[in-house]
Amino acid sequence: MAKAEKRDERVDVDPATDGASPGKGRPTPTRKEREAANLRPLVGNDRRAATKESRMKMAEVRERARIGMAAGEEKYLPLRDKGPQRRWIRDYVDARFSVGEVLIPVMFVVIILTFVSNELLQLIGIAGLWLFFLAAVIDGVILGMLVNRRLSEKFGADKVQRGNRWYAAMRGMQLRVMRLPKPQVKRGQFPV
Repeated sequence: MAKAEKRDERVDVDPATDGASPGKGRPTPTRKEREAANLRPLVGNDRRAATKESRMKMAEVRERARIGMAAGEEKYLPLRDKGPQRRWIRDYVDARFSVGEVLIPVMFVVIILTFVSNELLQLIGIAGLWLFFLAAVIDGVILGMLVNRRLSEKFGADKVQRGNRWYAAMRGMQLRVMRLPKPQVKRGQFPV
């Protein structure tokens, strides 16, 4: 009977009023209560508003990524454009004039010449286009060799990535205003 009295004494002590143990003042919630409190619908009651909000968020993310890529921010660049070597190649190609830059405008002129009824003018236009294309390919090969040599001097021959020649040649074939990431240097400002 004495043991039962001790148990009753312990039950009578209220931890909230007891000054020795401050306690949190409420019972611990059950797992079911916590899960119910955290439960939120995937889509709210107003689906149109949720869709509109989602589209706006995605548009902001895409716009930020587009601006970041155009500015050459490393985290927004595709894998092929990342790294210090690729940045150096972009700066080198953007600092020089490449024959391939004007290949698209020349092709446009030749297409217009094909609509002219003079066969000699058409033949001259097509022959000129092929010669210009050959000059652009030769310029791309020379650019690739220059880039590889300069990268070997700067980063070391054993640390030069593969595919740099192709990367430089393809960037040199694009119109300067259409290159992505956008050119970060002016013509003549070759990287060190």
